[in-house]
Amino acid sequence: IGSTLAEKWAAAGHKITFGVRDQAHFKGEKLLGVAGIAVSGIMEAVAQSEIVLVATPAIVAVEVAQRLGDTKGKVIIDTMNIVGGRGPQGYSSTAHALQEHTSGEVIKAFNSTGFNNIKSTTYGSVNLDMFMAGNSIRGKEIVRQLAIEAGFANCYDIGDDSKFEMLEQFANFWINLAVS
Repeated sequence: IGSTLAEKWAAAGHKITFGVRDQAHFKGEKLLGVAGIAVSGIMEAVAQSEIVLVATPAIVAVEVAQRLGDTKGKVIIDTMNIVGGRGPQGYSSTAHALQEHTSGEVIKAFNSTGFNNIKSTTYGSVNLDMFMAGNSIRGKEIVRQLAIEAGFANCYDIGDDSKFEMLEQFANFWINLAVS
């Protein structure tokens, strides 16, 4: 999800910095040749960014949140899903875990479909839609614009923070359809 969105957003003119624990073993090394994409340490990437996309396995959501550093005033986009009970212990949504361990404005989005649909958002002559949830109006405006720049027809607001779990359930529904 993260690398696919990074390529699309870099093509739209955004500067993308991957924050990683070990830069020498960055899995997205092929992306470093793409204009506008760089890699640095996690806290350094967050410090120089206005928007932070978290695209890691859900089980490490709390650990990742604790490594972000100062997130005050930043929009944090949560793309993770708890699947098969594999998520941060004590949380029903990864977005709630991010909220509890950061000071940013958390928006859940880009979690309701697979990377293949993010990579190619067009089916025939129709572009897919995206969905988001969260309390931050500013964050939702940013996410909507980023979704459109990634090729989605629109990014629909399904509600406030209380809808985080619903958006994860929607993702699990899609996963079931895609796998079954």
